[in-house]
Amino acid sequence: MSNNDIRIDERYISFKNINCFENACCVIDNMLRVLEKPKNMNIYWKKIVPMIPKAYYTRDPKDDEKEAVLYLVCSNSFYLDELFEKANDEKGMKALSVCELECC
Repeated sequence: MSNNDIRIDERYISFKNINCFENACCVIDNMLRVLEKPKNMNIYWKKIVPMIPKAYYTRDPKDDEKEAVLYLVCSNSFYLDELFEKANDEKGMKALSVCELECC
């Protein structure tokens, strides 16, 4: 094994002690809060909201074996950023920033 090889047990060390499931749930919490105002809701979000995985509602990461909650957030980060910016929602922008930097 050369010095540049990554051992299997070290491969994901940068994600140790990061709760990506909860980070993604926090983004969705903020998204749903912002979308409560009708002016923020549009056809895009009407399609996305029903796609929120069951694990988000149960808040049980064991229900999210395929990391669907995190995938939903990361794959829509551009649109979420736009949503939070248009709503001037600092809390949502911060939650998204943390999730993107730590998990996406």
